[in-house]
Amino acid sequence: MNRATPRLRALAALPYALALAVHLLLFARWRDELPAELATHFSAGGEADRWTGPTAYVLISTGLLLGLAAAWTAFVRRRYLWAAWATAGFTGGLFTQLLRANRVDDVEAVVFSPGTDLAVALAVAAVAGAAGWALTSLVPEGLAEPERSVSGPADGPRLPLAPGEAAGWSKDTGSRALTALAVLALAAAPLTLLVATWPVALFGLLGLVIGVPGLALARVRVTVDRHGLTVRSALVPRPRVRVPLDAIEVASVRDIDAVADFGGWGYRVRAHRTGVVMRSGEALVVRRRGESGREFAVTVSDAGTAAALLNTLAERHGKV
Repeated sequence: MNRATPRLRALAALPYALALAVHLLLFARWRDELPAELATHFSAGGEADRWTGPTAYVLISTGLLLGLAAAWTAFVRRRYLWAAWATAGFTGGLFTQLLRANRVDDVEAVVFSPGTDLAVALAVAAVAGAAGWALTSLVPEGLAEPERSVSGPADGPRLPLAPGEAAGWSKDTGSRALTALAVLALAAAPLTLLVATWPVALFGLLGLVIGVPGLALARVRVTVDRHGLTVRSALVPRPRVRVPLDAIEVASVRDIDAVADFGGWGYRVRAHRTGVVMRSGEALVVRRRGESGREFAVTVSDAGTAAALLNTLAERHGKV
């Protein structure tokens, strides 16, 4: 099975290793010029209004860079390598500008310019993104983003039903990995918002954006009935994905790899296929009609029963 290559993952991690190394080297070099507590939070005008000890600052900044590196390394795809580099450049640029701003005699005189310092960070991000885009040529396209065959059996399994007999199938399925990531994102959000510098604190909002929908999709309910296939959050009515019976060509069972096939967990979109991916393993796969064989997959146990019932209901619906 083709997978994202180790080279691609290494290239995604590289800018974060460089950003962390530069940040720590500058911190060590400028340590004698930095105050006992660093200004790490600023008002809208850029004046310092909150300070953090050097140890806490290093731990938080290092943790943020390592967390971003882990996320990009796990989920990177070839066409988004430039974004991994741009993110590393922007984050590293912000930290560098923050250290530079703290090299003053009077700690209360520290000013972080929303215009100049952010512009420098964005410029670094642009240069890093261009470097990442250039390095994309080092990763063979076919290996980095494999295409799965969308061909399926001419006729899927069936579940015998008597004329007029109604049947339904429903099962919950969850993802430990997605739950852990969502909980970590939600836990990190208030900490980042409280102790980080105001531009870096934006990552706290990103934690909420990732954590809330991530937690909602960490456990879903898969239902097969007269409406077709429905996948929705087990916690709230939305989000929901539904494939009606008249849109189903055939349903089958397939083993999938969450990272290699879909690039991670949650609701995933790939060429010729979408999916709600909770884990690697058994999945219910539905091939749609009239969409060039486009597939929808959901990882769930007892997928064979669901596929057989779905084929039977779709066939019956087509005869009505």
